[in-house]
Amino acid sequence: MVGNEEHSVIITGGSSGIGLCTALLFAKRGWRVGLIARGAAGLASAVAAVQAEGAPMSAEVAAEVADVADGAALERAAAAIAARLGTPAVWINCAGNGVYGRFDAVPVAEYDRVTAVTYAGTVNGTRVALALMAARGAGTVVNVCSAIAFHGMPLMTSYAGAKAAVRGFGQALRAELRIAGSDMRVCTVFPPAVNTPFFSHAVSHMGWPARPAPPVYQPEVIAAGIYLAARLAPPELAITGTAALFSLACRISPRSIAWAMTRLGFDGQLTRDAAAAAAEVPTLFAPAEQAARKHGTFGDMARSRSLMVGLSYMVAAMRPAMTPLAAPAPRLGIARALLKSGQKQLLLKGWSRSA
Repeated sequence: MVGNEEHSVIITGGSSGIGLCTALLFAKRGWRVGLIARGAAGLASAVAAVQAEGAPMSAEVAAEVADVADGAALERAAAAIAARLGTPAVWINCAGNGVYGRFDAVPVAEYDRVTAVTYAGTVNGTRVALALMAARGAGTVVNVCSAIAFHGMPLMTSYAGAKAAVRGFGQALRAELRIAGSDMRVCTVFPPAVNTPFFSHAVSHMGWPARPAPPVYQPEVIAAGIYLAARLAPPELAITGTAALFSLACRISPRSIAWAMTRLGFDGQLTRDAAAAAAEVPTLFAPAEQAARKHGTFGDMARSRSLMVGLSYMVAAMRPAMTPLAAPAPRLGIARALLKSGQKQLLLKGWSRSA
């Protein structure tokens, strides 16, 4: 083990998309990063990318193959990583999968698999994380949920149900931890639609590939929100103004949101784009055999900035950290790192396309 345990993070689903971008950001900040995913090929390329990103900070990386739906395998993988990197101060549950199709057209096995990975995998990860953190009595678990938990979308009954369950699970567990007087924290974050390989990996029973419903963001924006959540440990965090406004609208006018979902219909979540069709590699029951990718095929419509995330970083820099986790940088380090990482543009220009 090298360095301080308080700078160690484990990320499930860390070989692509949001998980990979989050791993890269933590490595860039000098954290030791543990990755867990099903596919050896994706993990190998992710490890290389994280090592390259964290090279200036001499970040250490460890990776283990495991399916989050298999609690015993996940526990063994986490123990192996902790033995090398130390007890994680932060654990991020980012693994998930999806199926697009009308409820009566989705086979039971596929429905169950989405639930097993997206919901039960989060539960398994949280159980393992809290067990590891128990010895030190502190730590933060970040469960990556989705804005779809605020209101379900057509064609995504399995995914919407699983994400709603993730939110309820987090709420119940936080109450238990508060009653017990624990310093361990569980935070649920809600990203909007994101340009990741999720849509290429999802099974579609609609004859065409799935696509994200706009507005769409690049996964780096979501990773920045997850990093903020890990540092501050709020109970819940909507990442981007889009997700926050969607949550508010669902509470204020649920009928309007239901009408909007009807207007979105089926075609609003499908694409006839040739590039998207060529990129389809369903991974519901088996991992992809190619190198990991951060982005999906919808980069031309994805936003690379968020005003809300940028402002949240600035606010966080002006007050002490609220989590028992020791900061890997001085109190102003978040804001300075934000500016150095190219987000200065967010604060100076280009807000017209950010939310």
